[in-house]
Amino acid sequence: MSLYLYRLGRWCFRHRLIVLVVWLTAVIAIGAGAKLSGGKTNDAFTMPGTESQQVITELQRKVPAAAGLTTQVVFASSHGPITSADNVAAVQRAVVRLRKLPQVASVVSPGATGSISPDRRVALATIYYDTATYGDVGQSTIEQLRPAVKPAARAGLQVEFGGSVYPNSGMLSSTPELVGIVVAVMILALTFGSLLVSGVPILAALIGVAVTSLALTALAAILNVASTAMTVASMLGLACGIDYSLFILTRYRQHLLAGEQPELAAGNAAGTAGGAVVFAALTVIIALCGLTLVGIPFITTMGLSAAGAVLMALLVAQTLLPAIFGLIGPRAVRFSKLRVFARARRATRQAVDAPERNAGARWATLISAHRGLALIASVVMLAALATPVVSMRLGVTGAGSRPSTDTSRRAYDLIADHFGVGYNGILTVVAEPVPGPAAVVRIKQSLGRLDHVAHAQLGVLSNGVAVISVVPRQGPASAATESLVQYIRAHRHVLAAGTGAQLLVGGTAAINIDTSTKLAAALPKFLAVVVGLSFILLTFAFRTFVVPLKSILGFLLSMGAALGAQVAVFQWGWLDSLLGVVRGPTLSYLPILLVAIIFGLSSDYEMFVVSRIKENYTKHGDARQSVLVGTGQSARVVTAAALIMFCVFGAFTFSPNPWIKPIGFSFALGVALDAFVVRLTLVPAVLSILGRYAWLRPRWFARIPDPDIEGERLERELQPRRGKRPSKAPTPRAVQEES
Repeated sequence: MSLYLYRLGRWCFRHRLIVLVVWLTAVIAIGAGAKLSGGKTNDAFTMPGTESQQVITELQRKVPAAAGLTTQVVFASSHGPITSADNVAAVQRAVVRLRKLPQVASVVSPGATGSISPDRRVALATIYYDTATYGDVGQSTIEQLRPAVKPAARAGLQVEFGGSVYPNSGMLSSTPELVGIVVAVMILALTFGSLLVSGVPILAALIGVAVTSLALTALAAILNVASTAMTVASMLGLACGIDYSLFILTRYRQHLLAGEQPELAAGNAAGTAGGAVVFAALTVIIALCGLTLVGIPFITTMGLSAAGAVLMALLVAQTLLPAIFGLIGPRAVRFSKLRVFARARRATRQAVDAPERNAGARWATLISAHRGLALIASVVMLAALATPVVSMRLGVTGAGSRPSTDTSRRAYDLIADHFGVGYNGILTVVAEPVPGPAAVVRIKQSLGRLDHVAHAQLGVLSNGVAVISVVPRQGPASAATESLVQYIRAHRHVLAAGTGAQLLVGGTAAINIDTSTKLAAALPKFLAVVVGLSFILLTFAFRTFVVPLKSILGFLLSMGAALGAQVAVFQWGWLDSLLGVVRGPTLSYLPILLVAIIFGLSSDYEMFVVSRIKENYTKHGDARQSVLVGTGQSARVVTAAALIMFCVFGAFTFSPNPWIKPIGFSFALGVALDAFVVRLTLVPAVLSILGRYAWLRPRWFARIPDPDIEGERLERELQPRRGKRPSKAPTPRAVQEES
């Protein structure tokens, strides 16, 4: 593989204008397709095979009026009762205007259902749309909600929106990406000692993310692509794109400083570092594609979108990056004269002339000298951080976790304060078939007498189907509400005894509970498949069982630590005021997503570090010296890559979106722990303890093709062409500082 990548890298370097034109054409063509398709993100959320999804299907088929998406309009009065004549008139004028909006099937006014708080301060109206599919409610309809309620606002009433559809729902800020890019530029400039070179990985990553985003937008015209899937794809595409380009660019500069011609240096970088990038990207893609095993369309779309982003980052790194090398040529090793870049100049030169004496090698020497202590300390620290995992409770964040600037959060708080928190998680109990009103009354009374039920009332009775609204005493994400749903389902025959009806439990709270249950059940299978396939891939790459096994065990420690810290912050409330966190259950799909992402990224760092160690071991067979030199050669680039990813992911920690915030936090911490504690501490310690035994393999491995990620065969192929090289390469003219 190294020879093929070498040839590809040299071809792209030599034909750089053709490569650039092809990429530019691809961007324009995909962008035009995205524009013409009119694709938009669609946050449709279905749960095939669950009871809550069955409720939606039954209502769509038999009682369409109760199956559509809804908007809950909350009217609040701070200057007298909401039932005063003026306020009632203002609310009624707003309701009349809401009924005239397109796609609105009906609007139930507060007076029709008695949806007025006991203190007479808040009233609720419900808008029913003619569709049950997210995304089918037009943006123009949503934008007209606020103007329609102006009569109530002019009367001095506070009007907020909640429910399935509401103004500004699903909108995400681009600020985190911008912050991540700015920080990445600063880190790369300090790493390379050049502003010109620091822009290369950023440019390559942005092109990959742009192509991925445009392609997903075009696909959104025919497929359901969620806004969260777009965000995760952009997040991972940006991080991996910078990562892969950084690794290959670093190797390219080292070959230039060693005296090689730019074209040959580009080919060598692609053939060696590029091989590690290929296997690292394949590992990430396998992990992300494994999300299809969960069986939830929303998660499947998220995984495949992110996998596409990583694939695009790989293609950019292997083709566009060598073409960019052809444009900048030897300027890739010119350094700025600014004093702040002096350390980068020395470190870059030392990585070529004396890699055994740089900071990374000194760190590896310290770890090797105290390998037992380093191993124990790392394992104990990660295990301690992982301890809160035993208290993890899965759930789905709702409006109660959004910032107070969001209208759905203000609506949530008004309902909770004036009606009771259970009104934010009303359960929909469908009884079918029902012989008549008397049977419905009996079922309603049985449900109303249950513990944790505040109120039960009949919503709709049509076509032999009764829809009963059950209001829990606790909030939608509480353990008590979860127990209530499970109790109704377990005792449905008792609750409907003598009526002949079958009870099904749905509603938003039930959907969230079913989501958590299904994801928890899928996690072990998903973990086994992903780890198994990745173990095979890493074994094929390193041709030994020990290194892949160590990689997987290290990943499990870093993932457990990141997940445990997430539980402590987002579930227990540690640092909640600092991060703006609202306590709640762990996001139900976070563990699976964390497994997919962190496992892939940990494999990146494993490839970057261990491939250099194996490369040195292949040359001279000294296991301990290989650990020191290999770690020294890779520590700087791994540190830069991890810091960039930490900043890219960490910027999302301050996102106002309650679904993105825990993802950013967990990813950022997982990357930091895996890079600095596992790959740059635990790995050198373990390999120093094992010595040459880490590279032992059965004899039958000789029958398996060798991908040659360390470039040994490439070196043998090129050596006769080079002739005898000088013991110390002269400094090329390009190394001289810019005047």
